[in-house]
Parts: sequence; C-alpha cells; structure tokens
Amino acid sequence: MRVPVNARLAASSYASEAADIARSCVHCGFCNATCPTYQLTGDELEGPRGRIYLIKALLEDGAAGSETRRHLDQCLVCRNCETTCPSGVQYGQLLELVRPEVYRTTASTWRERLMRWGLVKVVPYRNRFAVLYRLGRLARPLLPRRLAASVPAPLGEATARSAPAASPRGARRVLLLGGCVQPVLNPSIDAAARIVFARLDMTLVDAPASGCCGALAHHLGDEDTARCQARANIDAWWPEVEAGAEAVMASSSGCGVQLKGYARLLAGDPVYAERARRIESLVRDPLELVDGARLAAAVDTAGVGPVAVQTPCTLQHGQRLGGRLEALLVQLGFSLTPVGEAHLCCGSAGSYSLFHAKTSAALRERKLGHLMAGGPMQVITANIGCQSHLAAASPVPVRHWLEVVAAQLR
Repeated sequence: MRVPVNARLAASSYASEAADIARSCVHCGFCNATCPTYQLTGDELEGPRGRIYLIKALLEDGAAGSETRRHLDQCLVCRNCETTCPSGVQYGQLLELVRPEVYRTTASTWRERLMRWGLVKVVPYRNRFAVLYRLGRLARPLLPRRLAASVPAPLGEATARSAPAASPRGARRVLLLGGCVQPVLNPSIDAAARIVFARLDMTLVDAPASGCCGALAHHLGDEDTARCQARANIDAWWPEVEAGAEAVMASSSGCGVQLKGYARLLAGDPVYAERARRIESLVRDPLELVDGARLAAAVDTAGVGPVAVQTPCTLQHGQRLGGRLEALLVQLGFSLTPVGEAHLCCGSAGSYSLFHAKTSAALRERKLGHLMAGGPMQVITANIGCQSHLAAASPVPVRHWLEVVAAQLR
C-alpha cells in the first residue's frame, strides 16, 4: 500500500511510523474473517482493512472526518486480526498511534466528552472509583435500565473475606500490580493469587504506591495520563526490582498487555526509558509463572463438573498466550467443554461496553451462546473486564481461573 504523508503531519512524531505500518498491508482481507465488528455488520469499514484505508486517507489528507472517528472508535482493539495477518501488520500499534490525533481533531458530543473525562479522572484511582461504585450500587434500582446495566455487580467478595492468609515461603519474590478496578469489583482474584503462588513458594509483593496500569487512559487517547501512571508504577516498583524481584505480575490479562508495552510508551522519556525497558522485561502473566506439574499434585477437582474457558483477547492476541490457560486447566484435572469461535471478543474491551453498548451486548450474547453450548457448570476467564461483562448475563457463574484453582487446593 502506497501511503504518502501530508506535509502538515510530516513533522509529527507518529505519522511516519503509522505510514510504515499502513504500507505493510497487502489488502488480502484475511483480517475481516476474524474481526468481531466485521462479523456482526459485514461493513468493510468495520473491519481492519477498511479502517487501515481510513487511516491512509488521514495520513494523506492531513485531517480526519467524523466517519473516520466513528469507525476507528468502534474497533474493540482485540488484535485478533494480527494473529491471522500474513503480512504481520501491527494493527493495534497503528491504532494507538493515530487515535490521539483523531480525537484531537474531530468533534465529539458533550456526552462522549463527559464520559471520557469522568473515566480518566475517576476509574484509574481506586479510592475514587470505590466511592463512585458504592453510590452506583445504591442508586441502581432508581436508574434507567441502560444506565443501571453499566453498574456491574460485585464479584467474589465472600471468597476474598473467607480466604485464609497465605504464608510467604521461600525467597522468590514477584511484584503484584495494585490495579484500580479489580480490587473494587473482585478482591478475591488477588487473594486467590496469593494462595496459589504461596503453594509454589512465591511471595507476591505489594507496592502500595502502584496503581492503574494506564490502559484505560491509553485506549481513550490520553497518552499523557497513561505515561504518568506508568512512571508512578515504575517508581513504586523500582526499589524491589533493585532488591532482586524476579518478575512483575498483573493478575488481569488486560493489565498485563499494558505493562508489556511500557518500553514503547516511555521510549521518548530520557529519565524513564531505560527503567521502562527493564520493567517490561520482567513482566509476566500468571500463566507464565505457574508450574502446572507441581501445582497439579495439590489440586482436587472432584465434584467441580465441566467448565467452559473464555480466553480474553488480551491473553490470546495481546500477549500471544492462547491455549495456555486451557492446557493448564487440563493439566490440573479440570474437564473442559468445547467452545466455538473461541478467538472472537466477548465485547467487554475495557470502556467499550459503555460507549458502544449495543455492539458490546451483541458480542456478549454470541459469546455466551458458544460458551453455554457444552453445558458447563461455570465459565473460567483471566480478565476482570471479561468476567464482569459476561457475569452480567451468564446463566452460570463466571470466575477468574486463579479463584477456581485456589478454591480446589487441598
């Protein structure tokens, strides 16, 4: 694809890199076969190839219109297309490069602006989000149906309270991301992580000053806020890194993808670039740290029944760890039901379900149809966003895999 860059954008930091990525597209269309929004609509501009053409027009013309904004905004950034692209187009990276420019130069409604501002200013800050969430739960019966549906039910709190304290053993130390939404919606995930990793002689270390990974702000085009949050986490973790921590871990796969992009996010920062590369080299998903053979001896799956696995896009496409969760669960003795279209997004995608509720709900219904086809007793996932989104409509419990494994330890 030939992509000349408009003179107005030639001096910008993103245009040249975005053009190089767009040029790698060979228009084959394989991406559309695995794109959730294209599968729903059949609209060329709702698939990666069509969106790349819109980006090409932006780079050539030096400006984007409302149609470009609408179609780029409706992308889930599931990155499924990247796993099927024969040319290796870095589509997710391309969107990250151009979205801030599109948001800066195109009009949005007051409602969208208010929602984006509120999300960036409240959700990444655990205490603020906790207050807002409690108020939302109290007011939920009085809210209009659509607004009430955006206030998720709490998950796993009883498990978190009843979980016995895990005694740290051994010298292996792993830094655990504090996070923002997950500790409020489901504190039992990290409680379960401590139990599971204690059995593997690993101590999960908190850094109280660490917080949001920066994914929400980054996906909404607010790169400055995302960088500030990345720097704050690096500062919080650095003493432990220097003291010999072997890894940095996020129990939510969505946060893990963001952490694995810190080097790129802070590449232009003369103070933090080197430390960001060091942190990124240490980031591991829990599945990359768990010794399944050793853990299997401590897990009793009797009476659990069949389970269906929903592998989040951030795990299988973002971190390229597809199949790892299923393999571990089988190794631990769980019985898995077959799931069709396992590669397609469930529709959660961070804040996507708030801005595109209709599309998000349609994808969730499609996903639950496949998950329920095998008659599972529960659904197992690896991301708090997917868990909350699916649980709102699932006829069976939806749980994080760490919760399920911790509950079955002898």
